[in-house]
Amino acid sequence: MVRAIRGAIQVDANDRGSVIGGTTELVSAIMERNRLTPDDVISVLFTATPDLTAEFPALAARKLGFHDVPLICCTEIDVPGALPRVVRLMAHVETDRPKTDIQHVYLRGAVALRQDIAQ
Repeated sequence: MVRAIRGAIQVDANDRGSVIGGTTELVSAIMERNRLTPDDVISVLFTATPDLTAEFPALAARKLGFHDVPLICCTEIDVPGALPRVVRLMAHVETDRPKTDIQHVYLRGAVALRQDIAQ
């Protein structure tokens, strides 16, 4: 079966280290909590708020071994009052787990985005 997993993290600053570090933390948490390997991942869509321009979040996934996984980065829409410095992702994965067992991951300040499902 194919499942979609959502997640987000608020990073500390618009610098390369913060974007890579935060994205690494987010991707690692999603993979661990859902017991996945890069071979289970079909594709990942990353978005970043317009204030994050220092690095592509997908680079962090490449560094984690996502060499054969299609990745793309986009800019999140610029909604007034939206939470700043947020990297979001939607990963499509192959798994036998039912939807109710999928763990979506929201970290740091991004917990405020989805308090109903934040881990």
